[in-house]
Amino acid sequence: MSREIVEAIKGLEQEKGIDADTLMAALEDALLSAYKKTPGAAKYARVDLDRDTADFRVFELILPPELEEKLVAQAIEEQEQTIDPETGEMREPEEPDLDPELIAPYEDQITTNDVTPGDFGRIAAQTAKQVILQRIREAERHMMFEEYQDRVGELITGIIQQSDNRYTLVQLRERVEALLPRSEQVWNERYDHGMRVKAVITEVNAEGKGPGIVVSRRSPELIKELFELEVPEIADDLVEIVGVAREPGYRSKIAVISHADGVDPVGACVGPRGSRVRMVVSELRGEKIDIIPYNDEPARFVAKALSPARVREVLVDDETQEATVIVPDDQLSLAIGREGQNARLAAKLTGWKVDIKSETEFSQEEDELTYEEGEEVDGRCAAVLSAGRRCPNASLQGSRYCGLPQHQALARFDTNQVTVLTALSDEEVSVLADPNAADAQVRPLVERATAQHDQEEAAEGEGEAEGATDAEQASDELEEAKEEAETDVAEAEQELQEAEEEAAESVEAEEVSEEESGEQTDGKESPADDSEPAGEQDSETDVAEAPEEALAEDAATEGEEPSQEAAAVGANPSEEPKAQGEDPERSRPEGA
Repeated sequence: MSREIVEAIKGLEQEKGIDADTLMAALEDALLSAYKKTPGAAKYARVDLDRDTADFRVFELILPPELEEKLVAQAIEEQEQTIDPETGEMREPEEPDLDPELIAPYEDQITTNDVTPGDFGRIAAQTAKQVILQRIREAERHMMFEEYQDRVGELITGIIQQSDNRYTLVQLRERVEALLPRSEQVWNERYDHGMRVKAVITEVNAEGKGPGIVVSRRSPELIKELFELEVPEIADDLVEIVGVAREPGYRSKIAVISHADGVDPVGACVGPRGSRVRMVVSELRGEKIDIIPYNDEPARFVAKALSPARVREVLVDDETQEATVIVPDDQLSLAIGREGQNARLAAKLTGWKVDIKSETEFSQEEDELTYEEGEEVDGRCAAVLSAGRRCPNASLQGSRYCGLPQHQALARFDTNQVTVLTALSDEEVSVLADPNAADAQVRPLVERATAQHDQEEAAEGEGEAEGATDAEQASDELEEAKEEAETDVAEAEQELQEAEEEAAESVEAEEVSEEESGEQTDGKESPADDSEPAGEQDSETDVAEAPEEALAEDAATEGEEPSQEAAAVGANPSEEPKAQGEDPERSRPEGA
């Protein structure tokens, strides 16, 4: 029997990788538990096991009464008090079993007695089996803890073994499983049995039941690890991801910086034709990723973090870590994002509180904002630049202006316009910016600058008045030109209408004349019209002879006599039979 136990322990050591000493200690505990299940077992006992032959002996430990009371009191003090859930009262601690490690220092005061049983009963053997299995599981858990405790934040690949509404089990390797809880899953992802999935280890513990490794698909570290897997420059520390802001399943923003000259951090992460970032997006099931170049200047970094929106200006306050972003009116909705998503991610990535305003809204606030002497309004410099905008710098403590000498010098004037200093040199501006400058030096400079500024404003006012007058004249001339043009158009329309009416009347007259001529022609060709007036016959003869005269003139011009055929070409068809001696009745047209 002893030989079989030794062989079984060696087999377990090779199969599970558990140290043989650990298995022997587990066997000792199992034998001690089995002995305590036997009738008449001693209160305190110890098992000695030979590690080579697996022979064991059980010894009863007989403690002196004083030592026993001392050790029991010490064990009770170490016990934690519990509350009865039914009554809500503190439970009285039960008399604990003394731990062999607690008794070991007093071996010289303890007597032993060999009480090795001849055989264990069925219940004792079952207890020994359960203890051995429990100790083996604990050993495996401890080995797993030792292996994975230093791998927190590392990317792992596993196979989905089981998935339900509470959690998902992921097998990392044989007999090692990780827990993917519901809180670490992405809402739009499915975890089917047998599917491979990548996740990040977030927690490793050796206590409690179930898997001791917790993994996550929502952690921002997952994006870092996926980019390190796909981008060699990140793995070689040429490019670094300095920040990640993520809303799992929707959108993420990462800030990258290059530590090598000539290496574009954004281009390295995107890859040729977007191949690298496409692999990361595919692993994240279509989650969108914005890659932002990191900048040490907060204003530039915040402006880049709000991409794809275009930013006009960024005003930062270093003390409160707040940034006011001014964007064009048509970019306001894009900068804020759907339900504020873009602004939230930018604030999370930069660590600054971001306030986004449109240009129209900001200009209205600037117009409504008034300053009183010695009053701090919003922490910004009160100087108004020549372009009409306020200085974006923060004001110094106890001052309304920033540290620029030109702006500090404005404290000597009644206006915040920087243009008041145009007449002064840099040295004179430095004198005005010095709060300890003598009044005799300051007063002439202020008077001269103020006088010239007033003259310039007056000249600008006259120019604006002249411009307004010219504009009024131009407007009047434009109105007159419009009226003349409208009159001309009306006259032209009237003339066009009259021309159309005349044309219509002429068309009607022509139609009437054609009808009358047609009726006259029909009457002349009819044989019943023998009593036709002589005047009408003469006119018809003249009409028929007109072509003959024209041909005769042409022939005379060319020096030839007109032929009889040519003369007869334009003759009246009704007279042609008469010239040839034919009967006029036979030459009557059909239907005449």
